[in-house]
Amino acid sequence: MREAIRVFALGLIAACLAALPAAAQSYKVEKVSDAAPSELSAAMRDAVSGEALRVSDGANVLCEIWLRKSVPVLAKPVTDLGITFGQIAEGTFVGAIRFPQQVQDFRNQPIGAGVYTLRYALIPVDGNHVGVSQQRDFLLISPAGADTDPATITRDETLDLSRKATGTNHPSPWSLMPLPGAAPAAFPAMVHQQEDSDIWILEFQLTPASGGPVPMGLVVAGHSPEV
Repeated sequence: MREAIRVFALGLIAACLAALPAAAQSYKVEKVSDAAPSELSAAMRDAVSGEALRVSDGANVLCEIWLRKSVPVLAKPVTDLGITFGQIAEGTFVGAIRFPQQVQDFRNQPIGAGVYTLRYALIPVDGNHVGVSQQRDFLLISPAGADTDPATITRDETLDLSRKATGTNHPSPWSLMPLPGAAPAAFPAMVHQQEDSDIWILEFQLTPASGGPVPMGLVVAGHSPEV
């Protein structure tokens, strides 16, 4: 009887551990010298840095990000409610990302392993998105093979490209966050936020074509299915 109870208890513990969400992992980031992926077009590779931001849990790489060397900005930033990075036009190419394995985006949609571009976009103010997020700033990913020109494109073109990443009628959103309080002593950095949701935020500085560096955070693990 005691042996049966012990086996049952061990099995219950194992089941509970297996049920822990992926976001409960502990992530770190490091800056590494690594050429942009060959999956990107020559124009895209030329536009991004030769250094990657590598996010891992110590054993496995979650993602690698190559930021654009110089991001175009608007002469007059958009200052509407809920917009933090209004100096960037929707459809602006800001970098590329590589996933070694399948991941889930901020909407909890499965995204296959591969290389994708990152373009800036805003959650629309309409009946379908009321209350889904106080922050309207997002990056949308698109397959590298479908997005080959770093020039800024329209919002609709950005949405259409991103739908190719999901294979559905919905694009793949990755939430951008302002950095609360004091900026970290050094960039890049990882922050684990658990107040309202269990998410991991990669903090970094974007280099604009004019003006000083733009600190921002990108949710790389965790999701909000309402987006």
